Amino acid sequence: MTPLVTPNNDFYRIDTAFSIPRVDVNTWRLSIGGLVERPFSVSFEELLGLSTFEEFITLCCVSNQVGGNLIGNAKWQGVPIWHLINHAGAKPEATQIVGRSVDGFTVGFPRDVAFDGRPAMVAVGMNGEALPFKHGFPARLIVSGLYGYVSATKWLQEIELTTWEGFDGYWIPRGWSKRGPVKLQSRIDVPRRSATISPGRQPIAGVAWAQNRGISKVEVQIDGGDWQEARLALPISKHTWVQWVHEWDATPGAHTARVRATEANGELQPEAPRPPAPNGAEGWHQIRFNVADS
Repeated sequence: MTPLVTPNNDFYRIDTAFSIPRVDVNTWRLSIGGLVERPFSVSFEELLGLSTFEEFITLCCVSNQVGGNLIGNAKWQGVPIWHLINHAGAKPEATQIVGRSVDGFTVGFPRDVAFDGRPAMVAVGMNGEALPFKHGFPARLIVSGLYGYVSATKWLQEIELTTWEGFDGYWIPRGWSKRGPVKLQSRIDVPRRSATISPGRQPIAGVAWAQNRGISKVEVQIDGGDWQEARLALPISKHTWVQWVHEWDATPGAHTARVRATEANGELQPEAPRPPAPNGAEGWHQIRFNVADS
């Protein structure tokens, strides 16, 4: 079954960098500007000296297919974005936060999400270590509940406040939605697709996620039968995926399993399949597998 926390070396990597930037922290500075009263910048040492917090947050890529593995959960350490913005003094007309990377990549998300209580940070640590180079060292943006293409700038060098209409991040002119809230999803990890398992009591298990909202229920269907409620593990928080398991009496032959999840607010995961573009895949994950003769 998928581990609760994804090791740094196993964490997925999706970005536009042809080669991983190697940032010199001795010369690197993070600037905060745009529609602010007091533009400023900080060195890496100064950033580390600010008040930081830690939070487990699950990240997933908007291009992840239903049942895909472009998702991971880590403990991130960083400085609240709101802290930096308040220090700069955002002007009333500033409605968008733009993050710029040293390699020119850009994201943009509503200013309000940095102030609505969700964890939104300039991250400097990952699972108790400094950010690995491939995951954005020395600093990156992490925002719970938003896909990375609108929020998770790696190798961050600038935060700019602007209007919502005044700027489009890298992927928006390329046909992706400007708002990128993470969609409710669930996945079967055990058994694997096309696997052969033994008859008898067997687990059907996986993960479900709806970052910044939380999961209230996961259900499993075997061979088109009744939906059965799975047992949920205690989640770390509503900002992470939750593990689930359903114990099933496996009988010999070919079988199909499906899974669906329900958000904390009662919203059921949509059944109809939709591709990742332009704002994230939808659909119930389904696998076929075999149970050996007894």
